[in-house]
Amino acid sequence: MIKKLRSDEVHEKVCRRYAEIACSIKDRFKYPTGREGVFMLGYDLLVAGPISEGIIESFCGVGNPFRLGPVCPGETVLDVGCGGGFDVVMARYYTGPEGRVYGIDLVPEMAEKAGRNIVSMGLSHCEIQVAASEAIPFDDHTFDVIISNGAIYLSPLKEKTLREIYRVLKPGGRFQFADVVLHDDLPEKIADCFDGWSG
Repeated sequence: MIKKLRSDEVHEKVCRRYAEIACSIKDRFKYPTGREGVFMLGYDLLVAGPISEGIIESFCGVGNPFRLGPVCPGETVLDVGCGGGFDVVMARYYTGPEGRVYGIDLVPEMAEKAGRNIVSMGLSHCEIQVAASEAIPFDDHTFDVIISNGAIYLSPLKEKTLREIYRVLKPGGRFQFADVVLHDDLPEKIADCFDGWSG
């Protein structure tokens, strides 16, 4: 009989795997990452000005949430599952000096890396917190835009995650995300093992 993974077990295994990825993404993914991934997904690095190579090389997103709609000067943005902070940096340039950008990540090592990357860029009005997507540590109706890039599929409680996103989004706000989508349900033997969540 297959042992079903509890949500806390999924969180624990996600943390363990992505703590390693925070050190290096080399050969960790089956799709382009780093500068190649940024280029293939259509990011406009000229908008952001000079971004350090370390931040670009830490990119492991599955899409480009900024292609789904504008992020405007002065807006307040949240990146759910911010990883190494590449999309936080991009959002900060779009919001300009009057905007604010926040990132949350379940994995302490990833949040720490994102924080270091932001400091290395000398960016103000940015903040990173360690937090799960199922318990977003902000008040209701805080954000104009919420972005996410390849993180929601890692949540074992997706409905709760989406309710939290809706809760902290302002009325009329936008949720712009890129993620892994299944056309059919996973077979039980895959859904109930960790590789089914993060493979």
